[in-house]
Amino acid sequence: MAASTPAIKPYQRSAAIAYAHEWAFRRNPSFADFSEMGGDCSNFVSQALLAGGAVMNETKDTGWYYHSLNSRAPSWSSVPFLFNFLTKNKGRGPFGHMVPLDQIWPGDIVQLKFAGKPDFSHSLLVVAAGSPPAPQNILIAAHSYDSDNRPLDTYSYVEARGIHIGGIRL
Repeated sequence: MAASTPAIKPYQRSAAIAYAHEWAFRRNPSFADFSEMGGDCSNFVSQALLAGGAVMNETKDTGWYYHSLNSRAPSWSSVPFLFNFLTKNKGRGPFGHMVPLDQIWPGDIVQLKFAGKPDFSHSLLVVAAGSPPAPQNILIAAHSYDSDNRPLDTYSYVEARGIHIGGIRL
């Protein structure tokens, strides 16, 4: 008997964006604050994904989940692990694929690479995007460098990658 295909539900972009606006300059006490542990950016983006209807993937080490500071997947709070989970996930939870910035939608994610850093090191949630989307009209919300409605082109980065959230597998 063939394995069944998981059901897919839509990602509630407006709910993720509303969450990002509400918590951009504060910390939700339901989650640990990673500001002093390398940054809170991917933790904040993961919280917004959860608010957008994402379900957790409880697969130890390679899933996407948060129960406490000491019970979480690396993808919840790490830029490269979040990218790998979202772009390779074939199981339960949110999934997406890499897109150029001119194909980004509100509710998607942008990750930045900075000069002198070997890898991408900052995750941002897109809260608005002009037509066509471009760094000067893509607005983001983020933690670590707490921001809301901040134009992407105000960051000094050497590379940006977009992650379009395709949906949520149940």
